[in-house]
Amino acid sequence: MKVVIIGGVAGGASAAARLRRLDESAEIVMLERTGYVSYANCGLPYYVGGVIADRAELTLQTPERFRERFNIDVRVGSEVTAINREAKTVSVREAETGRIYEEPYDKLILAPGAAPVVPAAVSLDSPRVFTLRTVEDALALRAFVTEKTSRRAVVVGGGFIGIEAAENLVEMGVETTLVQRPAQLLKPLDADMAAFVHAEMRAHGVRLVLGGSLEAVDEDACGLVVRLGDGEALPADLVVLAIGVAPEAHLAVEAGLALGQRGGIAADASMRTSDPDIFAVGDAVEVTHGVTGKKALVALAGPANKQGRIAADVICGLNSRYGGSWGSSVIKVFDLTVASTGLNEAAARAQGYDCDAVILSPGSHAGYYPGARPLTMKVVFEKGTLRLLGAQIVGAEGADKRIDVLACAMQLGADGVRLKDLDLAYAPPYSSAKDPVNMAGFMIENVAAGLVKQAGYDEIPALRSAGATLLDVRTGAEWDRGHIDGFVHIPLDELRDRLGELPASAPVYVTCQSGLRSYVACRMLAQHGFDAYNFRGGYGFYRVVAADGEPVRCARPCGAER
Repeated sequence: MKVVIIGGVAGGASAAARLRRLDESAEIVMLERTGYVSYANCGLPYYVGGVIADRAELTLQTPERFRERFNIDVRVGSEVTAINREAKTVSVREAETGRIYEEPYDKLILAPGAAPVVPAAVSLDSPRVFTLRTVEDALALRAFVTEKTSRRAVVVGGGFIGIEAAENLVEMGVETTLVQRPAQLLKPLDADMAAFVHAEMRAHGVRLVLGGSLEAVDEDACGLVVRLGDGEALPADLVVLAIGVAPEAHLAVEAGLALGQRGGIAADASMRTSDPDIFAVGDAVEVTHGVTGKKALVALAGPANKQGRIAADVICGLNSRYGGSWGSSVIKVFDLTVASTGLNEAAARAQGYDCDAVILSPGSHAGYYPGARPLTMKVVFEKGTLRLLGAQIVGAEGADKRIDVLACAMQLGADGVRLKDLDLAYAPPYSSAKDPVNMAGFMIENVAAGLVKQAGYDEIPALRSAGATLLDVRTGAEWDRGHIDGFVHIPLDELRDRLGELPASAPVYVTCQSGLRSYVACRMLAQHGFDAYNFRGGYGFYRVVAADGEPVRCARPCGAER
């Protein structure tokens, strides 16, 4: 059996290695257009910023090592220009010689990945305009930044690559502006959670132009001018395009393979395309979204690796199946860790889910152990069934751990209340006796059982007009440091003795710093006959969101238990 693999990196290289482990006799040929076959493309921005100092660290496997360990014929600088399904060959062009030849196959695996989106108004011919997809891209960008007088950069696009590129350029001393057409960064986040990312970026000197559309990039003797839709002109020494990616499906299209609803290559759960002898893996393939059951494009390394392994399994006769993608991700944003899985609240509602969410700000570990920092967590669930739909976490250490626990719970079918029962590891330097994930479960249980009703801060104008009582139960010192106009201030520890100051006929909407003391207040008020509602997230959450991402910091969350 001869297997030809088009593309290396995550999906192709994973498939090649798995094939060899399963079949020592197979002939395996891997064709890679670039000069590197297996590299850490997620690490490219960190090479630009010098965090990864040695370019050799980006290379996970070389062609030589593939040959020596796996007996795989790896040909870099070899671009496949056509798939000839009837003859079962691919046309290959060698970059170095220009020679074109035909390579036969019994089974073919497509792992072409996704290409950066480049607007028609922008030319990549300029040596000052960069994308960041390959090792060659990273080498060129780092060389330009270090060798030229590069003091101003414009990054276009506020996804993972755009944010990482902006951070690393700032770390290199480059004045950086990030332009993003939507009004927020990081599409997997809700706008309220993205506000924390905006604050962090601005606090480290990144200028954000949110809601700004790229119209053109002009070049003159002094450098570049980035022109936006509103007429603003941004001078720059270099531009990084990170607008997004599109599946590289042209080979599949030209070969007559079926495409999916979103323009990616259609493949079944075994990663087999509409041709039974051709498989497709990675960013070019449409997959089933684990929450919605609908087709989606998920350009992440983890799914690509798994899909490569599954394709190899099936070729070798194993019954492996891909169960779908939940889009679990994590990104470093200066001193923050930002993580998500599944759907955010806005996406869940757009998909037709009747959903709710809890927002909490627990400490990263036990409050009495030095160094605890807040984690802002938003867990989205379906009303009625309490099915977990997604989660987002912004904070310091421990955010990645918690998102992985939530992703596992969601994928294994646990509902939101089951989170409270998870038996998670505890020691003061790492967690609390009631882990933040457990706390989210307690909150969902309280909402489901009717022990607390929730409200959002976006409801405040309507609540004022309706004559509701808006109550802040923080301490006097906290109130003096900042509060929301129109709120009555009664500290929680005085509330029981001052209930007579609240109109019994009006509903009461309560806030505190993190949403915990206000929950206690709501329980007290409800048992004294008041119609009480707890504002999601607390004043610390409101402060960041209301500031529209300006660089402010929340106070530490209070440490009482629910």
